[in-house]
Amino acid sequence: MKNHNLFESNYKKLGFLTINQETVEEINGDYYKPYIKVIYLPENYSVTIDFKHYQTTIPSLFFINSNQYLQIETKGEKEGYFMYYNRDFYCVQIHDAEVACDGLLFNNIFEMPMTILPEKEISFICAIYQQIQGEFETPDSSQEEMIRTYLKQLIIKATRIWKIQQLGVLNEEPSKEMDFFRDFSRLVEIHFRTKHTVADYADILGVAPKTLSNKFNRLELSQPNDIIKDRIILEAKRLLGYSNLSVKEIAYQLGYEDPAYFNRLFTNKVGDTPSNFKKKYLQGKNVQLE
Repeated sequence: MKNHNLFESNYKKLGFLTINQETVEEINGDYYKPYIKVIYLPENYSVTIDFKHYQTTIPSLFFINSNQYLQIETKGEKEGYFMYYNRDFYCVQIHDAEVACDGLLFNNIFEMPMTILPEKEISFICAIYQQIQGEFETPDSSQEEMIRTYLKQLIIKATRIWKIQQLGVLNEEPSKEMDFFRDFSRLVEIHFRTKHTVADYADILGVAPKTLSNKFNRLELSQPNDIIKDRIILEAKRLLGYSNLSVKEIAYQLGYEDPAYFNRLFTNKVGDTPSNFKKKYLQGKNVQLE
């Protein structure tokens, strides 16, 4: 693989590529799908993540989980940076006390993987990527920990920026409110296949369902029920677009014993039946997004 730097030890793996004309096709292939990806894209890049399109007008970071789908559609004039790693190298859940990004950069209820970089932060972010790249040029016994430290810096800085851009008034709330929001996001990501109601999550969080809904109302966030259903629908779209499962099998996988009910839910949220969505997607047509 061209322009490819790789750290590998035991089960831990982190790789680094410069994004240019030669590597875009490689990045869009299947090899990197199982990995977590942190990508820096300068202006004039167009990417699709899951079923949403993003265009960079200024340099931006993208945090893409291993269950998400990435395609770089068009490349800008400047080179970007593509870093990928597995959970053995760095697991955001295990290190959550250090970086507090789970439920924000990753597994957030907005399904927003993009962090637009303020002008004053661009040089800092680029310097981190360059330092990581430099670690591959002169490896020594501390290489792994140095790379992990730079990765942490990148995640912490991006989390701060993302919160300002996406959470609005929630940033002015006490930290326990932010923790509550993150806990809900993480719980939905863990349980959406088996727990479908607000009452399910309120029970885990130790509050009444009305209290949970009122918290989101007060902060002008989407309703918890919509967030839960949107996550289920996103997974349904992924399975329809990228697996060979039937609609009935997908319904069962997502915890619906009545496929007809699942069909109605999907059609109501997406504006098309699961079968039509799959057919249109596989034909390369524009599918109706939420």
